[in-house]
Amino acid sequence: MNIDYSLNELPIVAKQLLENLKSKTILLYGDMGVGKTTLIKEFVKALGSLDEVSSPTYSIVNEYELKDDKVFHFDLYRLKDLDEAYNIGIEDYLDSSNWIIIEWPELIEDLITDNYHCVYLSLKDKNTRHIILK
Repeated sequence: MNIDYSLNELPIVAKQLLENLKSKTILLYGDMGVGKTTLIKEFVKALGSLDEVSSPTYSIVNEYELKDDKVFHFDLYRLKDLDEAYNIGIEDYLDSSNWIIIEWPELIEDLITDNYHCVYLSLKDKNTRHIILK
């Protein structure tokens, strides 16, 4: 799936992503400031959460409540090595049946062996983003 979108189209894009997912684990790639957290806000909203979504840059992981599920939103940008990921219990999260969305997943890619999706975000121009779902 490839989509070009503007920020005002983000709610529609989030719903399209949700309809095309076959896994609850999402690895989110993109440069700093491309809109990863903004996309996650709309995605969590599309899943039905009323929680306020924010970047977990300093907390590493944020949890959002759904009616019968949870979303764990990770930002691994600040982690220096795999040991730090193990220290936060990353394998327990990955083994759960909950939604897992990981920004900056490069450090732990080898730990994710089950079904997952990769989402690539890029800036096409000042007002347009490009998203690829694999």
